Amino acid sequence: MIRPDGRRFVRVSELSELSELPDGEVYCTLSETDSESLARCERLGFVVSRRESRYLLRTEPVRPAVLPEGVRLVTADEVELERLRLLDDALRQDVPGTDGWRWEEAGFRGEFDDAYDPSTYLVAVAEDGEYVGLVRVWHNPAGPRLGMIGVLPGYRRRGVARALLASAFAALRARGLAEVSTEIDDDNEASKALLLPLGARRVGGSLELVRR
Repeated sequence: MIRPDGRRFVRVSELSELSELPDGEVYCTLSETDSESLARCERLGFVVSRRESRYLLRTEPVRPAVLPEGVRLVTADEVELERLRLLDDALRQDVPGTDGWRWEEAGFRGEFDDAYDPSTYLVAVAEDGEYVGLVRVWHNPAGPRLGMIGVLPGYRRRGVARALLASAFAALRARGLAEVSTEIDDDNEASKALLLPLGARRVGGSLELVRR
């Protein structure tokens, strides 16, 4: 699989079926507890490039969240899809493991599938109309998953991210959903500083490996 950031991924289960790996960087992901697959990957020349932890968060509000003056929240079905795609691309440049990400229009549209719910996909809009942040929670069969929370640099540390989360979590509570899962790169200090104080508890983790 080739992602929009150009990184090529292969399933761990398919490694034994490949006669040889392609030239260039190849990635794979596996559970942190899968020591057998890790050993097989290491024999093929893979090394650990990133570690992610999986957390569960309560949707109950922990602290007040107030939007700064001049910023409002709208649902994703109220915004221009092309501008939302460009915001998504911009925010991903600061997310470990997704730098270089550039959505194709068709690929981005494909994200709006059965797991999409506009009430938990919110966009922060500045007074001049600029899209400055977003939060999205996918409604997966296994339970709601916080897929992204991000704010552009000029609007950080002003309460926008907390307000986005509070609004999305309120929509989840209205449906009787008490918890939401998410993954955080272990080196992403900004995301941990935002989410861990909300009572996030670690329930597992994964490894991203690369063969250069």
